[in-house]
Amino acid sequence: MVQCFLSDRILSGGEILRGAVRAEDGVIRGIFPEPFPADEVLDLGSLFLAPGLVDLHTHGGGGHSFLTGDENEVIGGCLYHLRHGVTSILPTLSAAPFPEMREAAGAIDRAGKSGLFPGRILGVHMEGPYLSPRQCGAQCPLFITPPKKEEYEALIRDLPGAVRRWTYAPENDPDGAFCRFLRDHGVLPSAGHTDAVYKDVKTAADNGMKLITHLYSCTSTVTRDHGFRRLGVIESAFLLDGIFCEIIADGRHLPPELIRMILKIKGEDRVALISDSLALAGTGETEGTMAGTDFIIEDGVCKLKDRSAFAGSIASGFDLIRVIRDDCGIPLARAVKMMTEVPSTLLGLPVGKLEPGYRADLIAFDDALRLERAFVDGEPVSF
Repeated sequence: MVQCFLSDRILSGGEILRGAVRAEDGVIRGIFPEPFPADEVLDLGSLFLAPGLVDLHTHGGGGHSFLTGDENEVIGGCLYHLRHGVTSILPTLSAAPFPEMREAAGAIDRAGKSGLFPGRILGVHMEGPYLSPRQCGAQCPLFITPPKKEEYEALIRDLPGAVRRWTYAPENDPDGAFCRFLRDHGVLPSAGHTDAVYKDVKTAADNGMKLITHLYSCTSTVTRDHGFRRLGVIESAFLLDGIFCEIIADGRHLPPELIRMILKIKGEDRVALISDSLALAGTGETEGTMAGTDFIIEDGVCKLKDRSAFAGSIASGFDLIRVIRDDCGIPLARAVKMMTEVPSTLLGLPVGKLEPGYRADLIAFDDALRLERAFVDGEPVSF
């Protein structure tokens, strides 16, 4: 079936175009300046038409956690994000006893294969447990360990293709063996919750690591060793051109001027927007206990009960776009690119771009960033 998606404001490649998106049997065939004969014409008028958003890092939403090991919880959390423009999602697991993380990974894998979520569950993002206790943030230090070969090899063997990304601390992998294993098995290695110095980051990058997990959040900076300065993860990410960075662009974790600095140094083609949202997102809760940690929600962010640090985000996809557009002064089309084309490039996904050969996953929204329509493979989805 040939479809013609008409819009006065098509967002593609960081630009705004007027015309028609052609899709055939769920696959994009191009953008054309004028309407064309089609089996189905969808006139979206002055609504923005863009690729569906891709969230590479979220722990849940709408009261649903991805760590429960329950497929219905996984689907519920993904549906929450779909209502905010995210058609492709990478559910994230924070550090927990490894058997619990395995069980949760299996539930995410089954949910993705069930066909019950109308969008795309891309796989599992393991954010732990191979992290730095000194940079654990809100993650429980009791569950943090060095890489254990018998654990990670068994998980990848028993759930083939399920894990798509793994965040770890490179200083705990001095010869790059864990990083190479991930790379060789199609898993994206990502450095995060880490106290690494430049040599650790360089070793990781040489072995396949090309992404920094939530830059400036639980990532090391310049330190001194007997007077000699050493680059941390932040400076190493700026120095190494091939490394991508993700940022929690909720308007709380990073101030607008810091986001602008990151974009100035790395360039918009190397920065992905993520929510890092908790199950609390969208619930209206103000306090409680999560994974054994007491929290409060105030000032639009989740904090540890003693207010010593942030515990996570309560943002959604459009919240991130809004911050980049309104607070950072980045044009909307370029903001959207950082949550569509950049994550697509990172994972090698056939989504996130309005280019020939990519899946026809589309969203239509208004100036206030309210979702009006969503399509996956060209088919309308309810949210």
